[in-house]
Amino acid sequence: MKQFVLASLLAGSVAMPAMADYTIIAPANPGGGWDQTARTMQTVLQEEGISKSVQVQNVPGAGGTIGLAQFASQNKGNPDALIVGGYVMVGAILTNNSPVSLKDVTPIARLTGEYEAIVVPAASPIKDIAGLIESLKADPGAVSWAGGSAGGTDHIAVGLIAKAAGVDPTKINYIAYSGGGEALAAILGNQVTAGISSLGEFDAQIKAGTLRLLALSSPERIAGADAPTLKEAGLDVELQNWRMVAAAPGLSDEQKAKVTADVEKMVKSENWQKQLADKGWSDTYLSGADFDAQLEKDVTSTGTVLKDIGLVK
Repeated sequence: MKQFVLASLLAGSVAMPAMADYTIIAPANPGGGWDQTARTMQTVLQEEGISKSVQVQNVPGAGGTIGLAQFASQNKGNPDALIVGGYVMVGAILTNNSPVSLKDVTPIARLTGEYEAIVVPAASPIKDIAGLIESLKADPGAVSWAGGSAGGTDHIAVGLIAKAAGVDPTKINYIAYSGGGEALAAILGNQVTAGISSLGEFDAQIKAGTLRLLALSSPERIAGADAPTLKEAGLDVELQNWRMVAAAPGLSDEQKAKVTADVEKMVKSENWQKQLADKGWSDTYLSGADFDAQLEKDVTSTGTVLKDIGLVK
């Protein structure tokens, strides 16, 4: 009987599916949206028992394209490697003329979306979005903007705001930072006129009263955020920053299906949904052929926008 039980246990252990030990690359410094996304994935994948161990590595620089290039070259065929990316990376690939693109990895799913927030330090003489636009029209170069990487969502948003206000987008004074933490330090240190990033990256400082929220790039006002939309302020700008996860290049169909299933299990968990609610992220989950088609469309439209505002020739 003992031998039978032991044999049964051994057989059961062999039959159990092995849990992957994922490593997630966050291609930016700690503190930004990609880093937050990667670490939220780490938490939920582990707590839901989808993966027994998940590591996060930060590889910052050039709007995520340095991390993307490293990821693509070092992980071919590795089903346990993931990288976080999104709209910012799409723009950075174009503006940096990157030799590596999202075609060199295996896109798995779009995960979240978040609208842009325009802020100033609490002590700023600029009290509202109208005041900021007035300053921008008077002297575009004198208004400095802190945001994420060149060509990313933040940069695109400033260009669109300038264009909507009748200001030449090529004259904006945009200062790019590779991590949300660095940009936030510059804004809080009064080194720039204004800051722009996803609302979640400024939320704690807005609530603490150290930053003043001027406007949001959402189509409608966001509950809990005391600020008008850019459209309310007379600027025809609506923009959502989305984030995605991709796997390594060269995966088999079976390996890709396994990663996709793990990600789907993660995003459908109550734990993930709670994390989204706590962080103010929208659930924009999309995978498979639908995501591939949407990604291709987004790459094309981003190229058009970047040309319009003079960031890509």
